[in-house]
Amino acid sequence: MSATVITTLAVMSRWEPDARGRMIRAAMDLFAERGFEQTTAGDIAERAGVTERTFFRHFADKREVLFDGAQVMEQVASTAILGAPPTAEPLDAALAGVVAAGALLEDRREHAVRRNRLIEANPGLRERELLKLAALAGATAGTLRERGVADQVADLAAHSAVTVFQVAVTRWVAEDEPPPLADCIADSAAVLRAL
Repeated sequence: MSATVITTLAVMSRWEPDARGRMIRAAMDLFAERGFEQTTAGDIAERAGVTERTFFRHFADKREVLFDGAQVMEQVASTAILGAPPTAEPLDAALAGVVAAGALLEDRREHAVRRNRLIEANPGLRERELLKLAALAGATAGTLRERGVADQVADLAAHSAVTVFQVAVTRWVAEDEPPPLADCIADSAAVLRAL
């Protein structure tokens, strides 16, 4: 192939739709092939057919590829908490939030399984995962406060709901044929209530 044709193909691929999705898929493939540490942002950009500059417009670093959507999950959870019946107990409202957030993952189980393997194999990624879960708990507690829940109760309900979510997702990605994530969350919540 001539250099002109290669350049033209490279430019054309950069204008394909869903650059963000292509970068996520490329990153997941490269992390599986080479390992997380051995993959660079430049490698991901090249595989996705975009420039490295485009990569950094979408992601602060390669770790953030694995945590794409965290803010959307927080927003979805907050909306569900605010939409819970006014008579809902704080924990029930918080659980409604994590169930709604979990619905975003339901049709992405294969991605969640691959992502979980990468995170479990890398201490730095496990730390980042904990930070993202803490942010979800913080957003959940803040939304409960908007509902008029006292600070301590809001914090306990939020952290409990996010822990239920974390335990449920761990089960959901570990089992060969798990029930829907919402059922895993309900099961984990029932265990918590029975403690």
